[in-house]
This record gives sequence, structure tokens and C-alpha cells, in this order.
Amino acid sequence: MKNIVEVVAAVIKKDDLILCTQRPNSKQFSGYWEFPGGKVEKDETKEEALIREIKEELNVKIKVNHLISIIDYEYVDFILKMYVYDCVLLEENIILLEHQAMKWLRKENLDTLNWLPSDFALIEILKK
Repeated sequence: MKNIVEVVAAVIKKDDLILCTQRPNSKQFSGYWEFPGGKVEKDETKEEALIREIKEELNVKIKVNHLISIIDYEYVDFILKMYVYDCVLLEENIILLEHQAMKWLRKENLDTLNWLPSDFALIEILKK
């Protein structure tokens, strides 16, 4: 039986643009694009995990607004359960501490990037 890995992801919007981040070469799925976030730690709410992860990855504070979707995706080695939240930046100066690149894209241009397989369902939701 595969392990279930619970993660949180932020859809961070600025005007009509959405923040996209590219995974570093040092991690699994290097070079793929994703929405920033990460694993939920024990005794941590999903919102707390997302605030912590964004601070660790982008060195900014965010406000978590609401849950957009829960995405379940089965990878070869594990099952991903991704809780995706609509978020707003509380600080403007993003510093990439984990990712190798970032882009701000309009929702209709999201599918121009090489996304992690688990993010395709979310992209379809965002494009509506």
C-alpha cells in the first residue's frame, strides 16, 4: 500500500497574474513547475503549514483566504493529497530560497509551462 502524503499549495494572485515556481535541480521532479507550498507537519493546521512553507520558500508572508480544491494524485511511489488555497501576498519582495525560477502568468497561459502531473487538474480549475 502506498503512503499518502498531505501537502498544501498556494495560488498567489497579483492583479490578474498567478505566481508559478520552478522546482530546484536538487529535488525530485527537478525543473518542473508547481504552485509553492509543501508538506504539513504534525500538530500543524493546513493554513499554518502553508504560511510556514511560503516563508521558508519565498521569504514572504501571506494571508490564506480560502480552500480552492483538494487534489488527489497517484504517483508511482506515493499518493499525493494536495490542499490548494487562494492566498494574497502581505509582502512584495519575493526571494527564491528553494526554487530556481518564478513567473507571473495569466490563467490562460498557465498551460505553457511544464507542470508537475498533480497540478494539471488545478490548472483546469483555475482557467475557468
